[in-house]
Amino acid sequence: MEWTKSMEWLAAASEDPGACKEEWQNGITGVALLAAGRFWDVLIVPEQLGLRVADLLEELPLLEPGPSLLDTRRRHVGFLLPPEPQTVWIGTGVRLLGAGTWITAPAPHCRWGTLRWLVPPDGSGTLTMPEVLEVALQRCADELSRLQGRPAPSGHSRTASEDGQVSGPQMVRQCAVRGYPQP
Repeated sequence: MEWTKSMEWLAAASEDPGACKEEWQNGITGVALLAAGRFWDVLIVPEQLGLRVADLLEELPLLEPGPSLLDTRRRHVGFLLPPEPQTVWIGTGVRLLGAGTWITAPAPHCRWGTLRWLVPPDGSGTLTMPEVLEVALQRCADELSRLQGRPAPSGHSRTASEDGQVSGPQMVRQCAVRGYPQP
């Protein structure tokens, strides 16, 4: 039952949810094209950093981690976040997929293969909290830099593109006040 709920929630981001579910259940590739920017955005980060962040997020008490995808061919991890049209993420190898972009995604129960869920969607709409992800990214980037004997990077952070005055958690609160849709 939980898998069906997850599949319905995820397929809703497809142009054709029925065809999407059919591909996941009986298709040749087992992946579907899903639109970002409506129910969620996807923050793409380099694989090494993303795997550390995913581990850290799963260890945090009282926090349900949002869905995250691993693409071993492209060597990156994608975290599903609430859509925030006025937010820009800055960092080496970091990019945000929002409105007008698409991702390929396997069925929610897929935890194997070159494209798989590290944390599958739970069907309830749980997403990764941007403030928590920002802190986890900085912490893990600093840790990786130290392990590699380099100075810590200066920027895995978010800033508002609108006026340049708002940053980090303030932007998240500002988006919520403005009433941007949440899944």
